[in-house]
Amino acid sequence: MTELSDPRTDHACPSCSDQPDDLSGDAAARRKLLPMAGHTRGKRSAVTCALKCDSACAKPVPNTSENGYFRDIASSALSRRRALGLAGAGAFALAVGGSGLAAATPGHGPGHGSGHGHGPGGRTNLPFRPISPVAATEDTFVVPQGYTWEPIIRWGDPILPGGVPFDASDQSAEKQALAFGYNNDYTDVIVTNRAGTKALLCCNHEYVNPAIMFPPDLDAAEQLRIAMAAHGFAIVELERSRPGERWRYVPSAPKNRRITASTPFRLTGPAAGSDLLRTAADPTGTVVLGTIGNCSGGTTPWGTILSGEENFNGYFRADGSTPENKRYGLSEGESTYGWEAIEPRFDARTADYANEPNRFGYIVEIDPTDPTSTPRKHTSLGRLKHEGANVVVAKNGHVVAYTGDDERFDYLYKFVSKGRYDKRDRRRNLDLLTEGDLYVARFHGDSPASQIDGTGTLPRDGRFDGYGQWIPLVRNGRSKVAGMSVEEVLVFTRLAADRAGATKMDRCEDVQPSPTTGKVYVACTNNSQRGTSGRAGVDEANPRTENKDGHIVEIVEDDGDHTSRVFRWNLVIVAGDPAAEGTYFAGYPKEKVSPISCPDNLAFDSEGNLWISTDGQPSSIQKCDGLFKVPLEGRERGHVQQFLSVPRDAETCGPVVHDRDGSIFVAVQHPGEDGTWDAQRSRFPDYVEGRARVGEFAGPRPAVVQVLRG
Repeated sequence: MTELSDPRTDHACPSCSDQPDDLSGDAAARRKLLPMAGHTRGKRSAVTCALKCDSACAKPVPNTSENGYFRDIASSALSRRRALGLAGAGAFALAVGGSGLAAATPGHGPGHGSGHGHGPGGRTNLPFRPISPVAATEDTFVVPQGYTWEPIIRWGDPILPGGVPFDASDQSAEKQALAFGYNNDYTDVIVTNRAGTKALLCCNHEYVNPAIMFPPDLDAAEQLRIAMAAHGFAIVELERSRPGERWRYVPSAPKNRRITASTPFRLTGPAAGSDLLRTAADPTGTVVLGTIGNCSGGTTPWGTILSGEENFNGYFRADGSTPENKRYGLSEGESTYGWEAIEPRFDARTADYANEPNRFGYIVEIDPTDPTSTPRKHTSLGRLKHEGANVVVAKNGHVVAYTGDDERFDYLYKFVSKGRYDKRDRRRNLDLLTEGDLYVARFHGDSPASQIDGTGTLPRDGRFDGYGQWIPLVRNGRSKVAGMSVEEVLVFTRLAADRAGATKMDRCEDVQPSPTTGKVYVACTNNSQRGTSGRAGVDEANPRTENKDGHIVEIVEDDGDHTSRVFRWNLVIVAGDPAAEGTYFAGYPKEKVSPISCPDNLAFDSEGNLWISTDGQPSSIQKCDGLFKVPLEGRERGHVQQFLSVPRDAETCGPVVHDRDGSIFVAVQHPGEDGTWDAQRSRFPDYVEGRARVGEFAGPRPAVVQVLRG
């Protein structure tokens, strides 16, 4: 890696940030060679930028389309009252002129915030006093008074028959393939018996950090093979004596499974078998080896796990001159991990493997109950940097999957299945994501453009809000994008959405429908290039210039129907240091909320409160990442409260809230990221007094942690 050729260029990484300068000599020297060194903000490391997203912000923005913000409200006869649907369906359809939207009349279903299942104070069975933010230099895991924490499983813990206890000095690809992978992200804990004593832990493994994982004398080729085996997914059986006690994982249990960068996947949907997906190794275009860069995900109503292939572009060398590859951030330079040295398929500059990158960037579906099943990649949901996907069953029985493209100035999508969900027919449900309609979002604000000044100051009506449309890309099996076939739309989805005129967003990451109200929440993590020279300017849905702290969008589908083509929206949180201007917490007094920045993964408790894990904290306060609770209804709406804090350099991922059971789970990713083998920066999670250390490894091990009340 080399230094940036032009340090004057704005490369403020939207997912990265300044690290406290307390690194060892080796680590400090290594950081200076990274593309994002000196150009990051907050607490995030340039090392994470390089390993996780191929230093995306040191490279051109992939979206160079002319899509702008549709400022048709201020000058239109359409008033805010009519935009919100209060003047009837005819006026609404007329307002979006010529879109072909079906008539829609607002109703009073769950999507309109009836508040079912939670009280005005947002109380849960997990009461706590918010913790104070923890300094970014601290290597500690902090929970509220009255709570304890324990790791359930760590990187390297054996889970399959033949696995052996982790020994960092004696690693091999064979051992790693039998053990829990690295940098766990999306997590779910699915209870599988009525007594509440058995469960399945489902977790993906996003990326690796060779500098702190491997001893310097380990063979270079073997390091690459271990790294491939440390990616992917893990399914692990859990057990406990009774509800309320801590879970323990069961080594070699029948349903335990590892999925890696080499596991066969089956492609589904209209693009499967396309010429765009065929390679020399797979002339059928239907079988792909492995899944990579998996970030967030979701659990379907029929009990399968979804996971998003996010930063896949950094794993390939490819012809960076084609419009399609440019739009996906592919380039001819060496890949992030150099896997092309041991597997030719990662060098897509050759004719044999030119299409290999087209086989990544999908939502994958895994059946955790059947370890012999073949996992699938669903082309129907499009190809992009999926953060994840979350499914809800609409009123009419169709299933709707929401997904975001985690890239600066990219888009929000939803998929509506052709078939309908049948709770009595799981086999049929397993095919619901293979065929259906794909849409992309266009947002309209209801305030004059002059009132959206880039500072985060609210417009005169006191809210960032408006209405939106779901623009079809594929509908009824046909392409709705001029000049593109269905296969092209699903493989080059970003280009299709450009042509459709979607709204450029500030990195849509997790998208979660509320199980109690039906409202949909979108975590826009940040985008420090918003409004800078040559970049898209602010709009009401993305109202801050150089948005380094992010925001959360609340979407209300028309009439509470998730298959609707129109919606209303507002920003429930404009994140950052509450003491700073340009932050907003749904009107809750700012002096009473916890500082929060870079919302990433979202979850809900049984009473409808939103839980937010963060991937960066306000640069002005230099604190560790954490997990935060936010009530969404009543007097406490917008009251952000920090529940836990993760160790130095780490990111909080995959929150799971079992409040009726008195427990919360989080995946702790990349603790001690800036260290080296000889100068580690974290001992998480094995530094707690009285807990036995494993072997002689002095460094961190990403882990899934359970937090228990009492």
